[in-house]
Amino acid sequence: MSYKIQDFKIPKESEDYKYASEYAIKSIESIIKQAIENNENKIIINTNLKLGLPMENINKIAGPFVEAWACETFANIVHDSKNKWNLINVEALDRLNRADVLLQFKRNQKINPIVTAEVDVKATSEDFEGSGKSPNITSFARVRSSYVEDPDFLFVILSLKHKVYSQRNHNSGLMDGIMEVVNFNAYDIKYLSESDISYNPALGTGQIQIRDIHYVTTTKRNTWEFCQLLDKKYLASSKRSFENWLELAIKNRWIK
Repeated sequence: MSYKIQDFKIPKESEDYKYASEYAIKSIESIIKQAIENNENKIIINTNLKLGLPMENINKIAGPFVEAWACETFANIVHDSKNKWNLINVEALDRLNRADVLLQFKRNQKINPIVTAEVDVKATSEDFEGSGKSPNITSFARVRSSYVEDPDFLFVILSLKHKVYSQRNHNSGLMDGIMEVVNFNAYDIKYLSESDISYNPALGTGQIQIRDIHYVTTTKRNTWEFCQLLDKKYLASSKRSFENWLELAIKNRWIK
């Protein structure tokens, strides 16, 4: 038996998928850009620490704060029913989900007017070189199955770069920690170049990773091509075999 002779379930995306993806990516980046330009990009952490936050370890706790900031930024937009991005729904997803927040946009067209994007927020530090450079995205089996179940599944990686500093609070006399989002990029995971996607066999069925989130290139491909790329990354691992892949394929119904 071999990979090539399998009777695959071949997902076929909608003809306008790439336009829906572009709409979501541009909207997400525009919303974050506006927040930065309007000086709405700071997270203030009040503590009773006279010397401020422990900067050498700050990157270990910054992630959840930045994720929460992103979710609130989108939630603030959706409250305006006439917002220019036509963002109509925002849902914070639980920690066991494959993403952090679900966004829905309404396009001005009759076919497929609603664009749903699941957004995985990744925080990286401007102060520490290499911080968050190669983040885990989601498990191989989980993301592979998602595209078979929904060929138009839109999974967005939102990379937010932040810096942290301390500032004295004149009322309390103590130091406030300031986390400031300073840069951003959003990517449709399906369009990441082959060299930017890596596979880590640790944990369950393995983790899909971005090799270096600070330097990413993209390439257009369809859903079936992406599924094959994920399989290729899995099978290339010295710790995985075709028999391992086949067991997952049968269990998750990737083949008929």
